Amino acid sequence: MDVKLSPSFLTRRRLLSTGAAGLCLPAVVRAESSRHVQDMFGTDVAVPDAPLRIADLWFAHNEIVTMLGAGSRIRVTVDGPDEFPWLYRIASGLKDAHLVHPAGLNPEMLIAAGIQLAFTSTEQQALPLRAAGIPTMAMAFQDMSGLLKSLAITADVINTPLARDRAASWTSELKQLSTLLNARLASVPMEKRPRVLHLIRLSPVAFDGGHSIIGEWITQAGGINVAAAVSGTKRTTTIEQVAAWDPDIIIVQGGVTLPPEGAAPPGWEMLRAVKEGRVISNPFGMFPWDRYGTEFLLQLRWAARMFHPDLFSDIDLRSETSRFYRTFFDCSLSGDEVSQILSGHLPS
Repeated sequence: MDVKLSPSFLTRRRLLSTGAAGLCLPAVVRAESSRHVQDMFGTDVAVPDAPLRIADLWFAHNEIVTMLGAGSRIRVTVDGPDEFPWLYRIASGLKDAHLVHPAGLNPEMLIAAGIQLAFTSTEQQALPLRAAGIPTMAMAFQDMSGLLKSLAITADVINTPLARDRAASWTSELKQLSTLLNARLASVPMEKRPRVLHLIRLSPVAFDGGHSIIGEWITQAGGINVAAAVSGTKRTTTIEQVAAWDPDIIIVQGGVTLPPEGAAPPGWEMLRAVKEGRVISNPFGMFPWDRYGTEFLLQLRWAARMFHPDLFSDIDLRSETSRFYRTFFDCSLSGDEVSQILSGHLPS
């Protein structure tokens, strides 16, 4: 089976032959020593002590590896520059990684690339890689506790002082921020909290429900998720159901074009949040702030400021955004770049 490559792969990368007749494939590049670490699903994996050539095959996880100082070790990725331009702007080392499509991933291609360690989303994706002798960690999560666990495991696997320090600093900051949010919101009654719906697509309408990291940040920032009774993410619905939920605020994932430029479903203009001008584009950085990345720290601040502007007037989103990328990614953004990220726009 030949590996399926993303459209931009052939123009930007040297093609690795993976299906040619008579190809002699090298053995998996083994580290001198290894140790055992459990992945997010409890599978015990023998990982190299110092993995230098990594394949990160889960879209959300590349940002985590980058934050932990190992972005330059990613030699194979599923994150393309067209889909995640801020990731490539901030983690410039990814430009030298081989770009692959996860649906057609071939273990032999990773072996040919000298991969010592792979990260996948699910156990099902990990199985054929493990069968080929590639140490593979399945890292998917759905909530905030899962994000913390994934961060800790990844830092342990990368196994550098910087990775452990960054993970500890990020975790400490999240705990401090959560304490601040809880303290200030304790006196806000439920009837004073905005009713929020988070959409990932307008046509057809798709939303994120309860038992998800999206539902958690809505609640923690002082909102009420109107779709909490429906579990899971990326659930499709109708404009009639949105009207029945009648949210005060509709947040649309960053990068999604809003009307009038975008195509709105019939009846969109009749929604109360639309009439009142309370449809908001979520910031979009290295990964969508509102989903599974480390920019979750910024998402909580942004949402709290959006839901309760008077209560959190001291949160300077521009300053916090600049500080975050400088602290955790060693990247200094210009004022225009901060504005683009906050408005959910891709870099110029």
